Amino acid sequence: MLLIAEGTYPYIRGGVSTWIHDLINGLSDLNFGVVFLGSRPEDYGEIKYKLPNNLVYLSVDYLFNYEDTFPRTVKAKKEAFSYLEFLHKWFKEYHLTQSEFPDKLKSLSFYTDEITKEIFLYSKESWNFITNMYSNYAIESPFIDYFWTIRNIHAPIFVIANLAKKVPNFDIVHSPSTGYAGFLASLLSYDRKKPFILTEHGIYTRERKIDLLNTDWLVDKRLFFQKDIGELDHIRNLWIRFFESIGRFIYKASNLIISLFSTAREIQISYGADPDKCIIVPNGVDVEGYSKVLKQRPNYIPKVITLLGRVVPIKDVKTFIKAMRIVSNKIPDVEGWIVGPTDEDPDYYNECLNLVETFKLENNVKFLGFQNPKDIFPKTGILTLTSISEGMPLVVLEGFAAGVPCVATDVGSCRQLIYGGLNDEDIKIGKAGEVVPIANPEKLAQAYIKLLEDENFWQSCQEAAIKRVNTFYTKDQFLNNYRKIYAEMRERWQV
Repeated sequence: MLLIAEGTYPYIRGGVSTWIHDLINGLSDLNFGVVFLGSRPEDYGEIKYKLPNNLVYLSVDYLFNYEDTFPRTVKAKKEAFSYLEFLHKWFKEYHLTQSEFPDKLKSLSFYTDEITKEIFLYSKESWNFITNMYSNYAIESPFIDYFWTIRNIHAPIFVIANLAKKVPNFDIVHSPSTGYAGFLASLLSYDRKKPFILTEHGIYTRERKIDLLNTDWLVDKRLFFQKDIGELDHIRNLWIRFFESIGRFIYKASNLIISLFSTAREIQISYGADPDKCIIVPNGVDVEGYSKVLKQRPNYIPKVITLLGRVVPIKDVKTFIKAMRIVSNKIPDVEGWIVGPTDEDPDYYNECLNLVETFKLENNVKFLGFQNPKDIFPKTGILTLTSISEGMPLVVLEGFAAGVPCVATDVGSCRQLIYGGLNDEDIKIGKAGEVVPIANPEKLAQAYIKLLEDENFWQSCQEAAIKRVNTFYTKDQFLNNYRKIYAEMRERWQV
């Protein structure tokens, strides 16, 4: 089984990385390979996991480390270059044309033999193409911004194609996201004629759109009379259309499209996935392991609210800090622990530190860095997620198994996990915490105070949390589902 990990396992802890690690460890009778796709080498440190014995192949490549060749004059064949122009237009305009992706562009040899990375980066034809497109569509934006946008969108495609050629044989390629990982899996599937399974933890296309709409590195430099109200600038639109189109390409290439909860499946279909290919496979956690943690809990509710996650904008740590200001006015000795790496976005981390200082919360809010959740849960009264986007967060299920109710924003599968939603039996189990709107410190604080001050309510939420995770979200169920999927896919492909 070949897994494609974009910016995750084994260099980043938590989330999808934990899911991959659990999958490989849990299916120890199968051999796995992992292709890690990073951005640049300097963005990652050491490997963060003890690699399982059945991980028999690991390659590490970087998508934006392509300036490794000295520029030289190269010439492109006119006919082949016309396909590159088509490729750009397909990514840019698929939402309008719905045209089919040509077979030629599904072939690895097109990217490695006909239009190579050097032709794309250094040929006169490429320069003419970029300047013509700029004149026709983006004249209101600075040319330097447009030039680097086109290069940064397309250059990773050639990295991926060259990488695909060196990947050894495999039975099934499995990508945990669309994006560049899904694109590599698609090319491998077409080239090797092997089945491709896609498991989307969040909705990659939607998350990239959120990132692009909120990012600081894309600056709209148009003058006010050059834009209509609500109209996005051309460069931001280019990135968004690219991710939307590549997502549709990947859905088409996939033989099976897996989501973690029903709402995600509906979103996949709205983005172009074939409903007949779409199934739901929830995550699961080691409830037996966490049951030992449950026994370590004190006989009182710790006045500690723990946000377990990376300190990055999508986790909206600032809203948690603002809510802690309100809660500490009512419960002065309450503590808010932020448990997770702080080095992924140093600027955002510093902004959070400044907010803590501004609100005079130095005695209430603590950044603990990465910690073992099993050491944290017994000391925690409430687990919280304040994210603006999530898939099915494993940490909520781990907290449930350790007997910790959760207050989360209404994103991803959080409502289903906390209130139940798989079926009537799940709903009857009751609330395992509270769900609140995103970016609303007041509602968040009210939910924290209710749980910390109403012991009967807290106890009922703990009981529901433990029952729900043990009934519907165990690791054994999760592993058995994937064992069955792999076996069926191999059997079907061999017929």
